[in-house]
Amino acid sequence: MTYPQAIDYLYNAHPTFHLTGAGAYKPGPENILRLMEALGNPHTRLRAVHVAGTNGKGSTSHLIAAAQQAAGLRVGLYTSPHLVDFRERIRINGTPIPEDEVAQWIERQRPLLDATQCSFFETATALAFWWFDRRQVDIAVVEVGLGGRLDATNILTPLLSVITNIGLDHTDLLGDTLPAIAREKAGIIKPGVPCVIGETDPETAPVFMQRAAECGILGDGLETTDCRLWFADQCGYLRRCRLRDVPTCQLHGLYQEHNLQTAYVALQVLRNHVSASPLRTSYIAPSYIAHGFAHVCDLTGLRGRWETLSEHPLTICDTGHNAHGLSYVAEQLRRLHAAGHTLHIVFGMVRDKDVRAALALMPYTPDAADTPASDSSAPSIRYYFTQAATPRALPANQLAQLWCSLHPAPQVTTPTRDAECSAPLIFSSVPDALRAARCAAAPDDIIFIGGSNYIVGEALRTISRT
Repeated sequence: MTYPQAIDYLYNAHPTFHLTGAGAYKPGPENILRLMEALGNPHTRLRAVHVAGTNGKGSTSHLIAAAQQAAGLRVGLYTSPHLVDFRERIRINGTPIPEDEVAQWIERQRPLLDATQCSFFETATALAFWWFDRRQVDIAVVEVGLGGRLDATNILTPLLSVITNIGLDHTDLLGDTLPAIAREKAGIIKPGVPCVIGETDPETAPVFMQRAAECGILGDGLETTDCRLWFADQCGYLRRCRLRDVPTCQLHGLYQEHNLQTAYVALQVLRNHVSASPLRTSYIAPSYIAHGFAHVCDLTGLRGRWETLSEHPLTICDTGHNAHGLSYVAEQLRRLHAAGHTLHIVFGMVRDKDVRAALALMPYTPDAADTPASDSSAPSIRYYFTQAATPRALPANQLAQLWCSLHPAPQVTTPTRDAECSAPLIFSSVPDALRAARCAAAPDDIIFIGGSNYIVGEALRTISRT
């Protein structure tokens, strides 16, 4: 079996969230445990950090992994989704799992995979845990796929659990309130295992404290010796250091400040409170954290987080894909616009998100006809609505219509070369939208690409071919 054949099998023989959304979600551990038992239960031998959350869990996972890599440890990193190549999901010290290993494993395990009828994500998780065990990683950083309590990765008993934040996303599967979603995420908290919560919220903090109490890791007061639950945005590690040991980071999005705090506290907890860990404690010294954070993308291969793709015009992409994540992206775009830059925004979303809430956050300028003459020289914001090549994509024309219902002044137009027209444009493919934005942008303008992991992934593939 070749690598393309193996990937084709994965996508076509198993329910895939990429293609079917919620229909691919198989809650509960039964399938993955059956698969793990047949593979010799490699997950039981992994020393791991388990990371959940609505947004930021990928960046936080990469930051934690980078600091450990900087210390010379052999670090497995399992994240999702991938942007260009499936192998991005499974890395050791930044290097993706080899194509031939994927192909050979799929070929050997195909009868078992057919018998268990595991989902795409369950199969990928099994492959990752098997690979990390086989290569004897010192530690694995594992990102939850969806939710937490019923996620396939939750068969782990980690050294440390991390929950970055809670927002309204996947409400059809996890609940439609913040406390309900928090209860699902809190399912990764386990008896005796310390836990770091990245961002506190009056609605969700009590949920985490109740779960911590049930697991015996909540003492009489936060940060007392018998308490093993830390709120990263409140705890003493940050009050004392304020990240002064980490002056720079390779991740530049506004939202990364929260992820930096979460990752930093997680590393301190690993160092000072995971007494059962066989890892040497010096591996998270300040110098390693500083180097890891400053070179996180180079060390781990992380892409798509406020990433600069080219200059003149400056082209940036970001994988923020729900209202919670896009709120930070929108604020950063507003700052660029306020600084005098014309923005060309290539944007698409999947249909199972709260698209209206996300669009309401994005920056816009009034139609040119409604702009006072005194403001005619002001920088504009131009949208290029598009759709990714996945059945989950919201059609670009529906996205544009929803946008215009929120901002009635612009009228939807067909693609045009008229760079002065401020109405949104509609494109049936990401390459076409990106090409139009590049043609219209002046050297000092800014092109932003986002709204969906799939949009960013297709843009990366397009740009790599040009």
